[in-house]
Amino acid sequence: MTLRTGHVGLNVTDLDRSLAFYRDVLGFGVLGEGKEEGEEGERRYAFLGPLSGDGRPVLTLWQQAGGGFDAARAGLHHLAFEADSLEQVREYESALREYGVTFAHDGVVAHREGAVSGGVFFHDPDGTRLEIFTASGAGEAPAPNGSAPTCGFF
Repeated sequence: MTLRTGHVGLNVTDLDRSLAFYRDVLGFGVLGEGKEEGEEGERRYAFLGPLSGDGRPVLTLWQQAGGGFDAARAGLHHLAFEADSLEQVREYESALREYGVTFAHDGVVAHREGAVSGGVFFHDPDGTRLEIFTASGAGEAPAPNGSAPTCGFF
C-alpha cells in the first residue's frame, strides 16, 4: 500500500475558538484562512501545520458543524498526534491542563498493558477526541483498560 495520510479535516462550530486551541495550546501554525459565501451564510476555514517545512497542512478546520462531536455516530473515532518523547507529551499535558481541557484518563497512560507507547487522551473545544502519544518511554505508566487499547473507549 502506498497511501499516507495527507491531512485531516475537522468540522468545528466556532473557528476562532478552535484556532485558539489548536494554535495556542497545541502549537500548530496557521498556514492559511479563508471564507466562502453560500446559501447558509458565511463559512470559514483554516489550514494548520508546521510553519517550517513544505507548507503542507496537517489539519484543516471547517466552521460548518451545527453541534459538537458525537461519539455514537459513525465517522472519526479520535485523532492522534505523535510527539518525539515522553517529556514532550508531559509538556503538552501541562499546557492542556492550564487550558482546562477534559481528559479521558488521569495523566499519561500506556496504550495497553505492557506497552512502551502511550500518551494523554483529551477533548478539543467541540468534544472531538484527541491523543498525544509517544512510541516509547511510557512503559511505567498505568494501562487503565487492561488488555484493551487505551485509545479505544473514551
